[in-house]
Amino acid sequence: MKKLLLALPLLVPLVAGASTLYKCTDESGVVLYTNQKTSKKACTVLSYQAPPPSVVGSATKQRAATAPTPGDFPRVSGSEQKARDGDRRAILDKELANEVQNLEKARKALSDAPNQPPDKFQALRDTAALHERNVESLKKELGNLR
Repeated sequence: MKKLLLALPLLVPLVAGASTLYKCTDESGVVLYTNQKTSKKACTVLSYQAPPPSVVGSATKQRAATAPTPGDFPRVSGSEQKARDGDRRAILDKELANEVQNLEKARKALSDAPNQPPDKFQALRDTAALHERNVESLKKELGNLR
């Protein structure tokens, strides 16, 4: 029984990939759990897993792609979308200005502290690098706007 408990974690991958799990016993009484039934051993089915469903046909995919939009689906007018886009741009511009300001502060703190202990100096460098990445990301996001 102890050997069985130790072997169960090893069998989990077999069960996950196999469709049928067998318990087989040979003439000497040794028990083997497998996904392949052998004729030399007495095997019984422990579990059966149905095969996965077939890949969705192209006709089904095509029907899903051409499905009409529900009538109660919320729509946004062009002018409202432009207003939302303008708000988004203003928010991103404000975030960019804040990050540029934080980057300048971090660089100043870094230049003012050359004799700091290594861990403190590294923390200042990490902070400056974080703000640099944020500025780059915000510029990229602003560049992607229409």
